[in-house]
Amino acid sequence: MQKTARLVVLFFLLAPVLSCRKDTLTLDTSDKIAFSTNSVLFDTVFTTIGSTTKYFMIYNNHANAIKISSIRLGAGSSSQYRINVDGVPATSFSDITIKGKDSLFVFVAVTVNPNLLNNPFVLKDSVVFTTNGNVQSVLLEAWGQNAYYYYPNPNYVLTFSDGTFVNYSIISCNAGNTTWSNDKPHVIYGYAVVDSGCTLTIGPGTGVYLHNGAVLMVYKGGSLVINGGGCSSGPTNPVTFQGDRLEADYKDIPGQWGQIWLTGGSVNNSISYAVIKNAIIGVEADTIGNANPTLVISHTIIKNMTGAAIYGQGATINGDNCVFANCQQYCGLFSIGGTYNFNQCTFADYWNGTPQRTTPALLINNWYTAANGTSYQRSIVSAYFGNCIIYGNLSGEIGLDSSLTINNFNKFNYMFDHCVLLADGTYNSLNPNHNDSIIENLDPLFKNPTINDYTIAAGSSAINKGSIPVETLFPVDLNCRNRISDGKRDIGAYEH
Repeated sequence: MQKTARLVVLFFLLAPVLSCRKDTLTLDTSDKIAFSTNSVLFDTVFTTIGSTTKYFMIYNNHANAIKISSIRLGAGSSSQYRINVDGVPATSFSDITIKGKDSLFVFVAVTVNPNLLNNPFVLKDSVVFTTNGNVQSVLLEAWGQNAYYYYPNPNYVLTFSDGTFVNYSIISCNAGNTTWSNDKPHVIYGYAVVDSGCTLTIGPGTGVYLHNGAVLMVYKGGSLVINGGGCSSGPTNPVTFQGDRLEADYKDIPGQWGQIWLTGGSVNNSISYAVIKNAIIGVEADTIGNANPTLVISHTIIKNMTGAAIYGQGATINGDNCVFANCQQYCGLFSIGGTYNFNQCTFADYWNGTPQRTTPALLINNWYTAANGTSYQRSIVSAYFGNCIIYGNLSGEIGLDSSLTINNFNKFNYMFDHCVLLADGTYNSLNPNHNDSIIENLDPLFKNPTINDYTIAAGSSAINKGSIPVETLFPVDLNCRNRISDGKRDIGAYEH
């Protein structure tokens, strides 16, 4: 017992000594710190909009502790970068000790101030370290970009039927027209409204970037014309709608902004050669109560939505050579009646995000229940799909919701004409009033749905199976290829 007690006492007497030896500072001028990277690079950041936070590591690879006498931003307090060392934000730090074989985090973010340049510009700084007389640095570099900004006016209030409200901005309009060009990006905060009597035209190659929750809204009597230039400009020069976070991590993240909303009473809306991605709803078109199309849409891709790619409520929509893809709920949702006419389109839903999808790629509906509990019906005057693909990763991708009959009137007209359909046992593919030469449950063999590539591969069930009259009416595919020249009649947005 006495021997054991002496050993315990000896251990505790030696412990502080051992501890001191472990934390002894190295003062050797040849001893430096190391970094996980020698530079931190940010993708394009819009002026006034902060970047995502990135980080790098500081390593002490020596056995003894090392003291960093100074950590600072090279541009000091005027820097547009912000740093945080091991949880503490500041522009400079002093006497930071790192134990032997230990490390620290340095977090970096940037907000770019406006300047007079339209083109992207490079913003550089560095994090400078002084250790044992050695000066080391990690380069910081970001691409900045000026833009046109649209901010809500606190004096303009839009009140919804449920009592909620938002502030909005009115897009300026001269003599009934205004044009957004591609000289600088256009960045929308909150609701930006195309007012009654105004037509907003968005030209080829224009980028529109929407902040979290932002909406481009077309009011009653207003019009939206999105014109990506057509095949004369090439399919690589579309109008693009996406979120305003340009970092690579946000490239394909759904739900980053609200929607394009064509409200009831908006007129002569058209979208051609556009890419609309990463929102809650791509395009919502509401009823206008007359025979004129609420929307004509062609040669457009709408993808990566948490809600729906294209959403019609009692609307009239004509579409051709479009892809509606990868949505948590619906690629196409056509509800509360209306008239819908789609040709040479692909509705493809291979959503694999969280939560899992339980709704079909395409849903057609002709009734609704009002807030007072009363049910109402609006006829599906026509829902025509010619040479279309409706496919995905569920057992069935066709949803028909016409079970409600009100006052013995239940008009529900739809037709799939030379289409490739994924249908479960609830769909009656034999009814000639609704089906003409459909191809059921034969894989169209998209090349790579995981990266939203819905071109069709050799052996696809869609090759040479389309309707000749439909193809003749819409002879140019989404990639500007001539459909007729090869003598094939392929189904979907892309010619093989």
